[in-house]
Amino acid sequence: MPPNASVPRSIPSVDRLLAVCSPEIERFGRSMVTELIRGLLAEVRAGEQPQLVAGDDFDEPAFTAILRTKLDGACAPSQRKVLNLTGTVLHTNLGRAVLPPEAAATVADAMTAATNLEYDLAKGSRGERDDHVAAWLTRLTGAEAATVVNNNAAAVLIVLATLAPRKEVIVSRGELVEIGGAFRIPDIMSRAGCRLVEVGTTNRTHPRDYADAIGPRTAAIMKVHTSNYAIQGFTAHVAEDKLADLAHARDLPFLVDLGSGTLVDLERWGLPHEPTARETLGHGADLVTFSGDKLLGGPQAGLIAGRRELVARINRNPLKRALRVDKMRLAALEAILKLYADPDRLCARLPTLAWLTRSRAEIERVADAVTPALRAALDGHAEVRQVECRSQIGSGSLPVDLLASVGVALRPLEGKRKSGRQVERLAAAFRKLPLPVIGRIQDGTLVFDLRTLDDPRLLTRQLAALDLGAGAGAGRMQAQSSATAIAS
Repeated sequence: MPPNASVPRSIPSVDRLLAVCSPEIERFGRSMVTELIRGLLAEVRAGEQPQLVAGDDFDEPAFTAILRTKLDGACAPSQRKVLNLTGTVLHTNLGRAVLPPEAAATVADAMTAATNLEYDLAKGSRGERDDHVAAWLTRLTGAEAATVVNNNAAAVLIVLATLAPRKEVIVSRGELVEIGGAFRIPDIMSRAGCRLVEVGTTNRTHPRDYADAIGPRTAAIMKVHTSNYAIQGFTAHVAEDKLADLAHARDLPFLVDLGSGTLVDLERWGLPHEPTARETLGHGADLVTFSGDKLLGGPQAGLIAGRRELVARINRNPLKRALRVDKMRLAALEAILKLYADPDRLCARLPTLAWLTRSRAEIERVADAVTPALRAALDGHAEVRQVECRSQIGSGSLPVDLLASVGVALRPLEGKRKSGRQVERLAAAFRKLPLPVIGRIQDGTLVFDLRTLDDPRLLTRQLAALDLGAGAGAGRMQAQSSATAIAS
C-alpha cells in the first residue's frame, strides 16, 4: 500500500489485537505487547507493511506473526554467547577470560541468595567484603596485604590518588603505556591528582635518570610493565631490585603496575615468561597492581598487593567505595584463586591456560572434524582448506609471542561480485547463526582459528542454518567492524 493510499477500514483496533495475543501477553507482558502492536499498526497506516493489507482485507494471522518476531527481537538478550575463532584467546571485544564451571557455579549461588558479603559469621557483626579474597591473594603473592577494585586501571588510579596526591611520580618514558580505549598512564596520573615526571628516553633509561629526578615533591617511583608492546634493539632499563633499592634509600615507595599480570610462572607450560606478582614483590616492590581477567583467567578486577600499611591507606580512601566490586565478581575471583592453590591441575581446570597450552596436534584434530562439514555447507560458495595459524594471547598480554595453531580458511569463489564484498557477506552470514561465529578477515579470506573451539559440534551442528544470501545491506559495515575488532 503506497504511503498516500487510504487506510483500510478493516484494520482492527488495539483492543481487538490484544484479545488474540494472549500467549504473547503471557510471555512478554501486556505493556510490551501493547507498545509493539501500536508501533506495527503505525507502520501499516504509513504503508510500510503492504503485505498485511489487500484492499479492505487485513491479514490478522500475518500481523500476529510479525508481532511475535518483533517481540522476540526486542526481548532477546543483547549480550549473547559467541564462538571466538579469531585466534585471539583473551579478546577484549569478546569478553576476555572465560570462567571455569566451578567459578560460574559460585557466581550463580551468590546471585540467587543473600550472602555474608560484608558480614562476619563468626563474630555476628559487620565484616569486610575484600576478606573473601584477600587471604588467597596474600598466600599466592607473598604480600603482607591485598585488596581488589573493579579493574587494573582503577587499581593504578587509587594507588596514585592515595600515595601521591599533588605530588610527583617518576616513570620511564619507555613505560608510558596506553591500554585499550586510549586510556594512558599519563592520563590516569592526571586524574589521580599527581604529576608525572618522565625520565630517560623511549628506548634507554638508566639509574641516574631516576636518581636525578628525585626532589622534595617526589612521592614514589613507579615501573610500568610494557605488557602490550615491546621495545627491541638498542635498549636499556633499570631492574626492579635496583629501583627498589633507590626508592627505599630515599624513603619512597616503589610501585609496579604489571598490567596483565599472572600468579604462576608460565614457562612451566612452555609459554613465554611473564613477571609474576610474587617475584615482583620479591624484587622489593612495595605495591603491585594487575588484572583479574587477563592471564589470571578470572573476572574483571584490579588486584593490589603489597605492604600492609599502604594497602590499609588505600582501603581508607573514599575512592575505594566507588571502585569496589560486587558479590558476584568476588565469588568468581575467590573460586579462580583457589584453583591456583593446586598448580599441578591448573592447566586442565582454567580455560585460559588450557587454550594457551593446547597442542597443535589437538587443534588439528578439531580442524579435521569441522572441515568436511564446512565444505558441504559452502559447496558452490567458497573454497575451504586447512591452514597454519598463529594465535595471539590478546588483551595486552605477551604481545610479540604467537602460538602455533591450525584453522580453516574460507575463500569465496569468484563471481560477479568483488571478492572483498563476498568475504564480508560470508562473515556476516556466520555472525547470523544461532551461536554467532566470529573469525578474522585476512587477504580476502575468512579465517577461523580453532584454538579455542573445544567441541567441533558447536560449529558443525548449526551449519544447516547458514544463510549465504544474508548480510547484503549492513553486512559489509558489520564485517568491517568485526575485522577491526579482531586486531585488538
